[in-house]
Amino acid sequence: MKMKVLKLTIKGGVDKDRVPDAVEEIDVNRGEIIGIVGPTGSGKSTLIGDIEQLAHGDTPSGRRILINDVEPEAQLRTDPRKKLVAQLSQNMHFLADMPVDEFLRMHAKSRGKDAGIADRVIELANTLTGEPINPSNPLTTLSGGQSRALMTADIAVISDSPIVLIDEIENAGIKKHEALRLLAGEGKIVVVVTHDPMLALMTSRRIVMKNGRIIKVICTSEEEHRVYLDIERIDSWLMSLRETIRQGEVVVA
Repeated sequence: MKMKVLKLTIKGGVDKDRVPDAVEEIDVNRGEIIGIVGPTGSGKSTLIGDIEQLAHGDTPSGRRILINDVEPEAQLRTDPRKKLVAQLSQNMHFLADMPVDEFLRMHAKSRGKDAGIADRVIELANTLTGEPINPSNPLTTLSGGQSRALMTADIAVISDSPIVLIDEIENAGIKKHEALRLLAGEGKIVVVVTHDPMLALMTSRRIVMKNGRIIKVICTSEEEHRVYLDIERIDSWLMSLRETIRQGEVVVA
């Protein structure tokens, strides 16, 4: 079992020109979704890299990551079996040529969990994608959207990594807001890098990056949350429209 992570802390470092981060310390709590935003090349990937490595002042940014207010012990940083961080990226490919249910049962067994939990993973994955996953489907035949839906559900249910990093899933072909809610609902700390206004406004806060520097943290306001609800309704309509066209049906105004 992984240690219980109640809080992740980002201690400030420096940008590409060695200018210190404008925010010295950021705490992210269990079950919270926090965003990272900024233009291309602003340092978003560097920041999630710091988190993924549980940086100890030994990365180019000089940032430090604390877990439950203390610096992680060396084993948490180097032993894959004790890894606290799972990552979900936009580009995912399976290399194992085996059926979906066999893969999930094997993963569950390796984590010391009942193999029957695989059925729940597939059920949850199918709520996130418009293309249902059949348990007997070979992993290598899954579409990009199916793969990411499956891995999202796997991380939520089977993986015991308490911190999840998500890198730009806006074009991932899945129901993105439901995916984030699923992960946060399982008590994960969710850090999402995004350019998508809906995902950015869904987070409780967003870290703003520029030139490799954390320049500020914006708390999502009530007005922004209302804008998010409007965008979510539009996105749901677009998803429904996309599915209508995919099924070869006629769109009715």
